[in-house]
Amino acid sequence: MAKAAAAAGIATGQCLCGKVAFEIDVPARWAWHDHSPASRRAHGAAYATYVGSWKKRFRITSGKTALTRYEDKATKTARSFCSHCGTPIMYERPRGPHMVNIPRALFSERTGRQPLYHIAIEELQEWAYTGEPLVPLKGFPGVVWQRAKKKKRPSGEDPFELGREEM
Repeated sequence: MAKAAAAAGIATGQCLCGKVAFEIDVPARWAWHDHSPASRRAHGAAYATYVGSWKKRFRITSGKTALTRYEDKATKTARSFCSHCGTPIMYERPRGPHMVNIPRALFSERTGRQPLYHIAIEELQEWAYTGEPLVPLKGFPGVVWQRAKKKKRPSGEDPFELGREEM
């Protein structure tokens, strides 16, 4: 079904439990990574990647009654999520009253836009992965890790000198 939807110019998505499903006409308007504290907390992640769509090109195809809406009075933003599994579904801002922003990870196929923009990059957390080389963790298939950086010794220092003094 995903291939048929993509051929028709539609990208489909759903929440974790599958109760809420939706679609957008592709291509999406734009896509970006949001590093803001609000998105970090709403998604429980280092950052959220969104796809923006015109509201008239976005449709809930099932589970509309399962949606719950949270409105932040201070920022006048609204976030909708599945009331069964808690998956964030939509993010709406007053700056874009005709737009809806959907987490990219919920889509089954391409949306026609790559996330080229970063919002609030100054909020990038020091613990977030930023592309450092990773190596397999021995004995744990499918797990990779970032090796600790080796400390540099001052030039001319003999690494075995300490061991000789102790003898």
